[in-house]
Amino acid sequence: MRRREFIAGLGTTAMGPFAARAQQSGMPVVGFLSTRSPNEAAIHTNAFRRGLEEMGYLEGRGVTVEYRWANGDYSQLQPLAGDLASRPLSLMVTAGDPAAQAAKAAGIEVPLVFVVGQDPVRAGLVTSMNRPGKATGVNFFYG
Repeated sequence: MRRREFIAGLGTTAMGPFAARAQQSGMPVVGFLSTRSPNEAAIHTNAFRRGLEEMGYLEGRGVTVEYRWANGDYSQLQPLAGDLASRPLSLMVTAGDPAAQAAKAAGIEVPLVFVVGQDPVRAGLVTSMNRPGKATGVNFFYG
């Protein structure tokens, strides 16, 4: 399975349990925080959108996605994560280790789906791989 398809599937699978909650308050809102720019992340963002559509969530009609882009400036991640934390999110998706750390530090209360390159336990994103809590994701160990 290709990496971007797996990432898209993971994010959309996490949306399932929040459909009932979203029906009570309108459309579900997904926060999406990336270390990159929209152009750099286009291939992954498009895969994410396709995954949402496959699960029945058409962006703008079945789900709202609040995108925040750090454009490579990691000093912007904390304010961007804080802004998303103030929104009525159903789910938070992060792309990149620093984005996941910023979301965790911002106290995001909703489930967090992350894509990171480091050990999420060692990074403090989850307490254990067996019981990750509200956070789940994909990590790509490079060696």
